[in-house]
Amino acid sequence: MASPLSALLIGVFLLAILMLLFWPDSGLVSRWRQVRRMSNRVLLEDALKHLHKTAVKGQHPNLQSVAGELGISVNRAAELMDSMEKQGLVALSNGELRLTPTGQDYALHIIRAHRLWERYLAEETGYREAEWHGQADYYEHMLTKDRADALSAQLGNPAYDPHGDPIPTAAGEMKPHGGRPLTALDVDQPARIVHIEDEPEAVYAQILAEGLYPGMEVRVIEAAPQRIRFWANNDEHLLAPLVAANISVLPSPKMEAALPAGAEPLSALRPGQSGTVINISPGCRGPERRRMLDLGILPGTLVKAEMDSPSGDPTAYRVRGALIALRDEQADFINIQRVKEAAS
Repeated sequence: MASPLSALLIGVFLLAILMLLFWPDSGLVSRWRQVRRMSNRVLLEDALKHLHKTAVKGQHPNLQSVAGELGISVNRAAELMDSMEKQGLVALSNGELRLTPTGQDYALHIIRAHRLWERYLAEETGYREAEWHGQADYYEHMLTKDRADALSAQLGNPAYDPHGDPIPTAAGEMKPHGGRPLTALDVDQPARIVHIEDEPEAVYAQILAEGLYPGMEVRVIEAAPQRIRFWANNDEHLLAPLVAANISVLPSPKMEAALPAGAEPLSALRPGQSGTVINISPGCRGPERRRMLDLGILPGTLVKAEMDSPSGDPTAYRVRGALIALRDEQADFINIQRVKEAAS
């Protein structure tokens, strides 16, 4: 027969197990239910995004496309659509899915939250461009409409995300960028990049590797079935048409050159050489841009390359009497006009 002390210890142990499992809000069962509810809501919201985006592209979404987009079985997709239909979010007609007005409003909120968060990451944090989309895919499900409104106000109610996608207003209105694929641009036609598609990830990585971003001016030099060769940011670029088609541009026959002749990046200066700042590239965002402005790197500022580090990178520059170190990848964002050296 167990002693009273042993019985007490066993009782306390069982009580602790029950509390661990069933304690309100923080118990394991409660947490499991919260995770399950969250997972179901994420699937629902991702499905809404998919249905909206396919409709905008003029495509016809169905159970198979939903299952493929969400990475679930067709049976699970059917269960999800049945639940969404009962909630008044979707309607099924002749095997084709479409959003109801309620579903459309919900989808636009999720898209708005995603694009606002990408804009926040670009302007207020040090996250790299390749990380913006994945981070926003997660946080879009955390933003209520009130929090999205507050974030929009904090950012100055931007109309576009950092890729050039239009951000829906609280009323669901959007201003399309109006661009067309770079592959459709005539040779020698000046244009400006207005949008870069961030999916699929492999294609987006190639565009990032070229240093391209919305707002950059471009001019196609050669358009062939195998390649698109174009001039941008005082440099020549070469992309496969499949990749170039993910860049949207807006032709502008009256567009003037963004940089004057002879402009070059600050990194081109060697020790002892000087240059006058023209601007900081729009590709430099967030804390990095604010740091450069705080250091006094403004249009008209004289910058002198003083010395290279033993490895050649970073380089020390003299700006407004102070010596600062910049890596080449940072100095590449600063456009300068070289100051001619006095004849000896």
